Formats: sequence, C-alpha cells, structure tokens
Amino acid sequence: MSVSVGIVQFSPDKGKLEVNLDRIADHLVQCASEGIQLAVFPETSTTGYFLEGGVVELALSAESLVQKLQNRVEGRIKAPLEFVVGFYEVLGGNIYNSAAFCRFNGSRIQLIKAYQKFFLPTYGVFDEDRFVSKGTDLCVLDSSVGRTSLMICEDVWHSVFPTLNAVAGATAMIIPSASPARGFRSEHIENHERYQRLVRAISEEHGVFTFLAQLVGHEGGKGFIGGSMICDPLGRVLVEAPVGVEAIIAADIDLELVPIARAQTPLISDLQSSWHNLLKIANQID
Repeated sequence: MSVSVGIVQFSPDKGKLEVNLDRIADHLVQCASEGIQLAVFPETSTTGYFLEGGVVELALSAESLVQKLQNRVEGRIKAPLEFVVGFYEVLGGNIYNSAAFCRFNGSRIQLIKAYQKFFLPTYGVFDEDRFVSKGTDLCVLDSSVGRTSLMICEDVWHSVFPTLNAVAGATAMIIPSASPARGFRSEHIENHERYQRLVRAISEEHGVFTFLAQLVGHEGGKGFIGGSMICDPLGRVLVEAPVGVEAIIAADIDLELVPIARAQTPLISDLQSSWHNLLKIANQID
C-alpha cells in the first residue's frame, strides 16, 4: 500500500498567530490538491519558536486550533487529509510545546490527539523549561501510514525516546522540529548533519518511516536550519528539503517496507522479547 506524505518546511511570522493560521490553511489546501494524504508542519508553526513569555498570549487549546483551521479550509478541501501542526498549547492551566494530529474527512477537521513535548532543552540558546511545561506521555496512534508516533525536536536527541515509541508499536514517527543553526564548519552546519544521522539511524534501527519537518526563517538573529526529510525503514533518505528556505517536499511511501526491513534486521523484535528483563535492569538503577 502506498501513501503520499508531504512535509511543509515553513517560516512563520513570529507572534502573528492569525496570519500564520491563514498560511497554514493555504498550504493544507495546496497539499490536498496535489494528492498528499498526510501533511506535516514543523514545531511551533502557528507562532514561531522564540516567544519566551509571549507564549501566554499566543498559546491556544487544541480544540481552538482545530476550529480556527476549520473556518479557514471549509469548502476549499474535498479530499480526505491528515495533518500535524506544531503549536503552543493551553491545557489544564499549563502551557505546552505541542503537536496536534488532525484528520479532515472531506467536511470537518477532527482532532485525533495532541502530543506535549517531553524533553525541553535548557542549554545554549534554549530556555524552554522556563516558559512551558513538560509533557508526561508517549503518543502513538493509528493513521494512514500505520501506527504512528509523535515526537518533537529534542525528544529524538534522546535515543531512549524513539526506542520507547517503537516498543509501543510505532511503525512511523513524525518529528516536528525548530532547530536554530549552530556549529558552523566551512559549508556544513553541525546540528543539520546531526539530524541527518539521527533520523536515518532511528529508521534503520527500528524499521520505521521517519518524517522530519523543520522550521525555517529567522527569529532574533537566529536562523532555523530546514533540511526536512523523509526516511524509509531501511534508513534511506527518500526526499530532503533544502537548507534555510521554505519548501514542500513529498514522497509516496510503501508501507510493505516495514515488515521487509524488520525481517532483514530484527532488532525491534529482539528488543520487545527482552523488554521485561530490561525493565528489571532499569528498576535497579538509582
């Protein structure tokens, strides 16, 4: 079975929620018209990333996000479409860095699940932990590309987190990200190269598709890298976006590759069979 997946490498206007929602809706219409069945937007697409205390005014509930997008796409999209949008979320009196997985059935947008970022970076230019709360749960759901997990940016820098999602049943991993360029060496950007290695390694180790959606643009003198990509379960890059500019990339993915990759390198089955012993070991660590 083949599914068309698109990554919208997006440069939001910082702090302009309604303007960004207009543009996100336009991209959803474009993706649907081009036959894309799953569209993925980057982390904090609705507002930009470096808001600090501004998140209080610009965060919204997942339900409000869905309604605002519904108002903008109504009558403009005919085909079914799944999509993921990164946003600052108000939930239970807290603010989170979140990603909403939504499904458009031809007439209405349905919120399937909102995921709250688990690992909040607090090093270098990052200070997320001061302004948003930490998530506490995994997010694995059913989608057009199979059992699908959501992780956000820093989450995948901790190898245990993709591993937990794979053990929880994920065969596809969606990764919205906003990563400022850092570590310049000649023509190379170190964190861009790190993402290339990370995403391919996750795909290859766990036999999963990975969909990385990177923010672009500049905020406060910091430029976001771009370089969004789609990798197959054999660790091959199917398509990659350019660095630093907006783009929409897409690939038709063959879901039958998952069992093929896992049969060739059965690491995930080995991990699952040893899981209870690993938990015993983990419980022995202070």
